[in-house]
Amino acid sequence: MASLRGIQQPELSKKLFKIIKSENHAIGAYEAAGRERISIASQLSDWGEATADDSISDISDKLGVLLSELGEQEDVFAQNLEDYRGVLKQIRNTESSVQPSRDHKAKISDEIQKLKYKEPESTKLVVLEQELVRAEAQNLVAEAQLTNITRQKLKEAYDLHFAATIERAEKQAMLARHGRRLLNLLDDTPVVPGDTRPAFEHTAQARQVLNDAEEDLRDWQPNLEPINSTAGGMGANLMPTSAGTTGASSVVGHNEGSVQGDLPVESSVTGGDHYTNESQVTGGEHITSGSTGHITSGEEGLPPGVHYEAPDRSTAHYTHGEAGQTTAGY
Repeated sequence: MASLRGIQQPELSKKLFKIIKSENHAIGAYEAAGRERISIASQLSDWGEATADDSISDISDKLGVLLSELGEQEDVFAQNLEDYRGVLKQIRNTESSVQPSRDHKAKISDEIQKLKYKEPESTKLVVLEQELVRAEAQNLVAEAQLTNITRQKLKEAYDLHFAATIERAEKQAMLARHGRRLLNLLDDTPVVPGDTRPAFEHTAQARQVLNDAEEDLRDWQPNLEPINSTAGGMGANLMPTSAGTTGASSVVGHNEGSVQGDLPVESSVTGGDHYTNESQVTGGEHITSGSTGHITSGEEGLPPGVHYEAPDRSTAHYTHGEAGQTTAGY
């Protein structure tokens, strides 16, 4: 079933879908490694007891405690990676939601080209060109939302990933250092046949090593360089809400049919009309978004009483100087 889900993914989100799926396998491996480490720790303790050597028995038992905690840290790391993976899913979901907008715009463009070739005088061209203007405007909003959520969530996801990696590394290094302290308590002076090993005299010190390890883990605090973000001005609809914008940018099928916000579009249509930041762009698609970056689209959300003036493509022109910057990289 996993392979079928991969096949059904929109083209835009297939690569990230594969990354998320691979991370799931990696997380499973960390969890398995943690379980194996705990099992080995138990086996080490059992072996040390079976040697009938009090020194080895005591040291191996306490080494087993530290090794078991190393395994627990693998499990904590795996749980933190699940959080990072969940953030990547928000980007993937947004990519999946933007794909229909791209496909719709491309489909209309193809229909126009075919019709111009077959029936260059067809009146249907006017309707299609009008639909293309709307589709381009709606896709521009969707692409802006996509680049906004992608940049924000990429930083958030790998902030979690690297913070978890640092925590795991520092705690495991801490446990390893205490393990080396235990090894220094074991006397490995060679004996000749018939000699008797002196009794183990460092039981209290070995116990103190474990106490120190427990205290260090309890007192551990992250000391990380902060990841700077300027995404605080982004609203729930994935568009800026700063003072420079007139409102939240989205195509939501209001009665006015307007797209508000700082949209870098400047287009000339019939009669010299322009639609810019405050212009009315009426939409056949209904695009909404939530905090998870999910955008849905459809053709049924036309607002009542909205009239679309058919554009004249022979005189229409589009300048994408700034718009290309908004959607760069997609």
